Amino acid sequence: MIAAILAIGLAAALWASPAPAQIPPSPTETAGYRGLQAAAHAGDVAAIERLAAAGAPMDARDGQGRTALHIAAHAGQREAMRALVRLGADPRALDAQRYDAVTIAAVADDVETMRVALALGGDAKAITSPYAGTALIAAAHLGHDEVVRVLIEAGAPLDHVNNLSWTALIEAVILGDGGVRHQRTARHLVAAGARRDLGDRNGVTPIQMARQRGFEQMARILDRSE
Repeated sequence: MIAAILAIGLAAALWASPAPAQIPPSPTETAGYRGLQAAAHAGDVAAIERLAAAGAPMDARDGQGRTALHIAAHAGQREAMRALVRLGADPRALDAQRYDAVTIAAVADDVETMRVALALGGDAKAITSPYAGTALIAAAHLGHDEVVRVLIEAGAPLDHVNNLSWTALIEAVILGDGGVRHQRTARHLVAAGARRDLGDRNGVTPIQMARQRGFEQMARILDRSE
């Protein structure tokens, strides 16, 4: 019981205070962008091509360690992303907080941008974020169910354990709201074969967490008794 209370307390703290969370470029930052960074944010493919031809470094970084590809992903500028990678940008680059373009799009619930990031060479298996997690864990936490489905199809590891000792399935429960999108997320994970017996560092399993939080529909999904 004490372990369960501690786990729920930690989850509440993380939900209320997401730092160190993913940081998209602020309006002040984007207003200060020049050259390749400005072109990426604006989706100006012609300018990207001109700058690349003039020798602009394709993976130069802003103050948060974001490359032009990260900036384009945050802005949902898919054609700019394609141009950047075609011209030499690293499709698997990590920013200062260890987010890649795939995870950026996953957190933004931007399925189409994520598909582009994967098609350009992004890795659904990559270990990302300060929590040593994956794009799948981040999406499951947020209940981004269609993102979860696409990442599963792309081969994301179902049972990766991050440095909080949580899997995607655990995060869908303990950091979720028990609502429809988190339920669909759990269904996708269970249907794909995610382990329901993997508990947190105190041995508390996802179904136990769901019952403790009063998420009865989620508990039924995890019990596969539907």
